[in-house]
Amino acid sequence: MAKYFIIAGEASGDIHAAELIKQIQLKDSRSQFIGLGGDQMVAAGCRIYQHIRHMAFMGYVAVLRNLGQVRRNFRIAEQALMAEQPDVLVLIDYPSFNLRMAAFCRKHLPHTKIYYYIPPKVWAWKKRRVHRIARLCDEVLGIFPFEPAFYARYGYHCTYVGHPTVEEMGRMKEEKERKKMIALLPGSRPSEITHCLQTMLAAARRFPEYQIVVSAAPGIEDSFYTPYLQETERLTRDTYSAVQQASAAVVNSGTATLETALLGCPQVAVYHLAYSCLLRCIKWAKPLIFSIPYFTPVNIISGKEIIRECVAYDFTEAKVCAELQRILTDEAYKKEMLAEYEHLITLLGTQPASETAARIITSRP
Repeated sequence: MAKYFIIAGEASGDIHAAELIKQIQLKDSRSQFIGLGGDQMVAAGCRIYQHIRHMAFMGYVAVLRNLGQVRRNFRIAEQALMAEQPDVLVLIDYPSFNLRMAAFCRKHLPHTKIYYYIPPKVWAWKKRRVHRIARLCDEVLGIFPFEPAFYARYGYHCTYVGHPTVEEMGRMKEEKERKKMIALLPGSRPSEITHCLQTMLAAARRFPEYQIVVSAAPGIEDSFYTPYLQETERLTRDTYSAVQQASAAVVNSGTATLETALLGCPQVAVYHLAYSCLLRCIKWAKPLIFSIPYFTPVNIISGKEIIRECVAYDFTEAKVCAELQRILTDEAYKKEMLAEYEHLITLLGTQPASETAARIITSRP
């Protein structure tokens, strides 16, 4: 019996981990799963030592505010690894935490195979991490088609397994009639929602003829959103259906922008940065911090700006409103964006990510 220890630290990782578990179960009927994750992993048959609701802290400020909990999470993971002695450790995104766990496992459990599925975006920033990842992991399973070439430049191996979002959206996608509706996706963490939702709502309210629907994140109660919403505005937990029916979407930068593109909804991406009023120098400082010119997966994969990114000081009610106005009224602009979405799908391919990753993980001695 093979024992798999899986660590996912946030909602998207929980979803991807659950799909991976299902695929491993098909290939290894006697498999056993433990780890750190969320409800999706539990439903797939994983026994978790810590829930993502106690782990999903984003940014230095949030981490510092919850430093005690972060330290407890490290202890929980380390103690669980030593108690379980897994055959395989699978790390899913969540880089700062997972790289520390990889180092701990490599030191204390040298016979455990370590796989990084959905590795850190070292091609965007912190390139030096590529050496640490390659040193600690037996296999890196990338989800962007350009990642193998990036790792090869440093003399390392990475396998492109496909993007799990393509796989998931393929199961969800169905043609639905677009309605006079604007979907708002403010993120999966409380801090993201707090910083983004108010501005997103203010911009969308400038279009009173459109119904506003806000996507609620897994694990966050409805009561967290209600202080922001007016009587006519709706909260939904069926994000994909809302996106499929919306005429436009305002999306917090991240995987959700890719999901929105694959579901064929025109969008504007937003991203909050702390102290953005002090970051107007970002246009010249950005090349010093990031190795790529874009923030969203949609634009990164395409290599050009398909969707508008309102980031840091550009994330204002007026700028989001202006982009929504263009999407809702400029038919040629909208058609061009949708055509670029189709090209994006071609770039990503149709390779089933979770099935391919599971095959690699279960085939190694």
